[in-house]
Amino acid sequence: MPVPDLRQRLEDALAQPGGASSDFDLNADAKVPEGKLTPAAVLLGIRAELETVILTKRSARLKHHPDQIAFPGGKQDPGDPTLSDAALREAREEIGLPSGIVDVLGHLPPHQTVTGYQVTPVLGLIAGHYDPVPEAGEVSEVFEVPLAHLLNTENYLIEGRRWQGRRRLYYTVPFGPYYIWGATARILRAFAERMA
Repeated sequence: MPVPDLRQRLEDALAQPGGASSDFDLNADAKVPEGKLTPAAVLLGIRAELETVILTKRSARLKHHPDQIAFPGGKQDPGDPTLSDAALREAREEIGLPSGIVDVLGHLPPHQTVTGYQVTPVLGLIAGHYDPVPEAGEVSEVFEVPLAHLLNTENYLIEGRRWQGRRRLYYTVPFGPYYIWGATARILRAFAERMA
């Protein structure tokens, strides 16, 4: 598919109505924590020419979510004027992605995590040459998943595990050796639904 067609499809998806998602979507009996959520942003970065989505495997040395698959991103710092700036800064720090080659198209609805973050996915098209440089303290691997795989809702499964004394359900979208689950899979599932 030519890049202009992809851009139009992404812009059309951003224009679709739809609300926020959360880690509690599949768990109606779960108590949603109250209080202020910490603003955060992730980059749902699509390599335009390859039609792939860039993801990371978090370092095993991290205290929170070690070895999990994630988008580049993190909490909004005081120096980040916007959530887009936060996502771009985090992508630059975590995977060496130059902000100048990312065309930010807009934001998808936010996602509330069980850890108290309100994560805004920033949708961006990446053009030009880019060699990933993972930040060793945070990222053990940078890899790409074909957009077509992530847009096929038949690739998503609902699985569960025990968490805080009860069974918690969540989305997964496995790809090769990568077990993509939790908030990352939920955000991707919401994106796939918008693109359908």
